[in-house]
Amino acid sequence: PFVIVCNHQASLDLMSMVEVIPDRCVPVAKKELMYLGMVGWACWLSGVIFIDRHRREDAISVISQTARTMRRENVS
Repeated sequence: PFVIVCNHQASLDLMSMVEVIPDRCVPVAKKELMYLGMVGWACWLSGVIFIDRHRREDAISVISQTARTMRRENVS
């Protein structure tokens, strides 16, 4: 298992990152991207996990829930 951290500067960078990351990776993105029209829809439909950077407790909860799901489903 590994974590890839990308600091992309534009929404179009996400499309190039999709080509590079392995198939079993799930991207985590800021919640604001969900409201960018077609980009938000595409992210949501592809399974992006959105976190709210302004609410620390909510972000920690989402990441913790994701980790529990990964353990329960035995995803490496």
